[in-house]
Amino acid sequence: MEGRAAALGAGTVLNALATGTGAAFGIDVETRASVALDSNADEVRGTIAEDSEADTALIERCVAVATERWGDGEGGTVRTDSDVPLAAGLKSSSAAANATVLATCDALGLSVGDDDSDPSVDVTRIDACRLGVRAAREAGVTVTGAFDDAAASMLGGVTVTDNGADELRSHETVDWNVLVWTPPERAYSADADVARCEAVAPMADLVADLALDGRYAEAMTVNGLAFSAALGFDADPAVEAMPHATGVSLSGTGPSVVAVADTDDSETDLDAVADAWGDRPGTLRRTTTRNDGAAVE
Repeated sequence: MEGRAAALGAGTVLNALATGTGAAFGIDVETRASVALDSNADEVRGTIAEDSEADTALIERCVAVATERWGDGEGGTVRTDSDVPLAAGLKSSSAAANATVLATCDALGLSVGDDDSDPSVDVTRIDACRLGVRAAREAGVTVTGAFDDAAASMLGGVTVTDNGADELRSHETVDWNVLVWTPPERAYSADADVARCEAVAPMADLVADLALDGRYAEAMTVNGLAFSAALGFDADPAVEAMPHATGVSLSGTGPSVVAVADTDDSETDLDAVADAWGDRPGTLRRTTTRNDGAAVE
């Protein structure tokens, strides 16, 4: 029994570490998962193509919880390969979890969709997303469960969520061009200073109000300044981007900074942002938002 699926990376509108409310948006970078199940195997063995030494606990746990819920506890193997850099704030863990859960559903012969009233749909994407969040908590790779990141990766578009309740508060499409600067260092979400993030809770409440009002780009810019300060990142890249971008933010717990330009806004200029960021060490990536989300391949 074999299955394949892919899920999106994402950028941050609101970091959920301060209040438990988070928001994120899907971008056109993917993580792909291949799962092979064996009813005679009693464990799951994982491989991450980009790093043979990387911790595979999350993807292994995703297969295990999915087969426990929808199968007969089958073991087997899981392999991921990704365009999303690890520990860069672009939701690599959420993308890996979503892709792995959907690939496991595919291996089990289950149909995946969004309408839970449709008898042809065995598993909804939002339920698969919640299962991946559970696995991430159990694997210890996230503080909040990262339901905001996982929902944006799974559904595409912009999602606003209550991460304590794993509740989707809003979901809308967006059409942005995206520029990502990723410096060489890495930052792991589980190592973030939660107390420092909680100190900026009043600003996070403001960002949540902006996001729920559909003012996503403004929300992400306020978020970026607040959480750069809380997490000890330089705000200069965001300031450099502000005159030329619709919105800009530190993504997740860093270190990537993401600038977006509304495709209908003629005043934006991501080329100018790229010029400003070009002398900084690290990599620049141009991409776009995506509204389709994760899918079985």
